[in-house]
Amino acid sequence: MAPPAAPAPRLALTGIRKAYPGVLANDDVALTVEEGEIHALLGENGAGKSTLVKIIYGVLAPDEGEIRWAGRPVRIASPNAARQLGIGMVFQHFSLFEALSVLENVALGMDGEKNWQALAGRIVEVSRAYGLPLDPTREVHELSVGERQRIEIVRCLLQAPKLLIMDEPTSVLTPQEVDRLFLTLRQLASEGVSILYISHKLHEIKALCDAATIMRGGKVVAHCDPKVETARSMATLMVGSNFAAPEKPAKRLKRAPRFQVNALDLESSEAFGTSLKEVSFEVRAGEIFGIAGVAGNGQTELLAALSGERPVEAEAIIIDGNRAGALGPRARRGLGLAYIPEERNGHAAIPDLTLAENALLSAFDRRALLTNGVIRFARASAFAEEVIERFSVKATGPDARASSLSGGNLQKFVVGREILQAPNVLIAAQPTWGVDAGAAAAIHQALLDLATHGVAVLVVSQDLDELLVLTDRMAVINGGRLSRPLVTGEATLEEIGLLMGGLHDLPDDIPAVETAAVNQHVQAL
Repeated sequence: MAPPAAPAPRLALTGIRKAYPGVLANDDVALTVEEGEIHALLGENGAGKSTLVKIIYGVLAPDEGEIRWAGRPVRIASPNAARQLGIGMVFQHFSLFEALSVLENVALGMDGEKNWQALAGRIVEVSRAYGLPLDPTREVHELSVGERQRIEIVRCLLQAPKLLIMDEPTSVLTPQEVDRLFLTLRQLASEGVSILYISHKLHEIKALCDAATIMRGGKVVAHCDPKVETARSMATLMVGSNFAAPEKPAKRLKRAPRFQVNALDLESSEAFGTSLKEVSFEVRAGEIFGIAGVAGNGQTELLAALSGERPVEAEAIIIDGNRAGALGPRARRGLGLAYIPEERNGHAAIPDLTLAENALLSAFDRRALLTNGVIRFARASAFAEEVIERFSVKATGPDARASSLSGGNLQKFVVGREILQAPNVLIAAQPTWGVDAGAAAAIHQALLDLATHGVAVLVVSQDLDELLVLTDRMAVINGGRLSRPLVTGEATLEEIGLLMGGLHDLPDDIPAVETAAVNQHVQAL
């Protein structure tokens, strides 16, 4: 008697092709995800991951190829059609309204007529069952980023998904929140839910995932078992060649402070922003100082104050002994400050301008690209070319528009533009956000080299792994307050995680007063 046939995969893609003018985003892509499997989708920027996931979730239609769901050919015409099949997705950037409650936000993502009382009960039930406690009555602006992610996950779980797509889910979580998320995902997999997991954190892939598909240049280049691979071997498959890991000096030269922040207070200009309260720290010559923290804890306000976009009291910021708090960005640059903003498009660079024109934005003084109000275009072009060559930026030349570069290459250009101005102090916000492993390693090495030459480097990042690689000392920002500095090599992940969460662990349950509060909230709706 023949053995029973193996069950069909939960999801099987074959021959998927998607082209845009001048770009083949997906080229004959095959992907199989089994029932109850946690499957990683890996690749550097521009590898085709986002396009493929949008096809699976019904945002895009493939030009060619077949999608099979539980062995049956399907056409996924829209996200609603994907949800009807049993596909849910938690996006990297949350789709939540801060002025609405948890209950209202969940309801907005649900199909059909709403029974508010029943929905509130289901939110409590499901959030408890999967270790993701949520109070339906709380407004989103009151919640941490980790709690906001729970809303997105619970909203998906309420629709009983058979496949859950997670896009960079741990990028803004504390280590404790990551541990809790992994417990939830393992529980879902044990119940038969398939998970497609996208992340650049390869040590997490090793710890969590059962299988991995690696893409490069729109093609699938490898399938592997992450548990038997090393993080370096997977990174090499993603990039296509060996790349040099950043070399952190065993001992840094510590000199006098070059950048000081003294009891900085600043009211947020945003309705749901975070005001700064007595923030103090110093960055010494030859040191990389890191500021960690979950997004929304005052980083935006702090960077605006440090860069000069929001002037403060003169003595609140000292650059090489000069009181600079009341100065604007140009005057601070004159004192030797350089700045890499978090948002590269629109803040660090203007997409419609050429690279030569973007070089002018911050370097016109320190690189003498402007004389008596007259732009020296030849010098600007030469400077842009220097950045392109020194930082291996893939671009057609100084006349290429910024919008024509991939995210990773534009980030390398912005980093190079600031470093080649020979600053005394460099502030870098999220310096490797959204870039591939090779570009991240190059940017990290550039920052380490800068510190080696006596520059004071401040890195503000939500990526804890990045700060552990780069920094000599670090502090944590939470609720607009900065913790005491920690020596990076002596700090534990638990200690850093607790500081990121506000020196308290996560709640294990919703308070007992929830029922009355929920009833009152439902009546108000």
